[in-house]
Amino acid sequence: MTTIAASADVSNAATIGDGSKIWHLAQVREGASLGENCIIGRGAYIGSGVVLGDNCKVQNYALVYEPATLGDGVFIGPAVVLTNDTYPRAVAPDGSLKSAHDWIPVGVTIQHGASIGARAVCVAPVTIGRWATVAAGAVVTKDVPDFALVAGVPARRIRWVGKAGVPLEMRGGAWVCPETGERYIEDGEILREEQA
Repeated sequence: MTTIAASADVSNAATIGDGSKIWHLAQVREGASLGENCIIGRGAYIGSGVVLGDNCKVQNYALVYEPATLGDGVFIGPAVVLTNDTYPRAVAPDGSLKSAHDWIPVGVTIQHGASIGARAVCVAPVTIGRWATVAAGAVVTKDVPDFALVAGVPARRIRWVGKAGVPLEMRGGAWVCPETGERYIEDGEILREEQA
């Protein structure tokens, strides 16, 4: 069953998947598409045409601007910002106020299972890989590989993480998740799951 708080502003032209919950003061714009069992926190903003997969969590006061695309199981922490304008300006060179037609929005793509920590900023256009983690307060200005843990301003890879989100440990020539035991093989700046 879908739950929408009375104080939320959800467009009739948005698609909301079954089991999703939209909390107080959240705004979901026209053309946005939320998958099943998504949670949109208090005061969060989901822009026009944004697409969320199933089981996504967008925490309080996060700003997800169009045309962002989030895969299944993506976590967006409190006050995260996904930008959409590479060269932002309020006015044109002649001083006239810019309109929605004076620029081309570019999006952030966040792939399956990835997490973006509180107050991080992802500067479009960037892609955050599967199961990657962006640390709180980081500013992402380039693509993040699958399973990478990035931190800082600008964000840089500091570790590898597994599906449990825990930093991996090197054991016997492979990266191992201390929680699940899953093993990963590193090849340059790419990490892949070890095949059984």
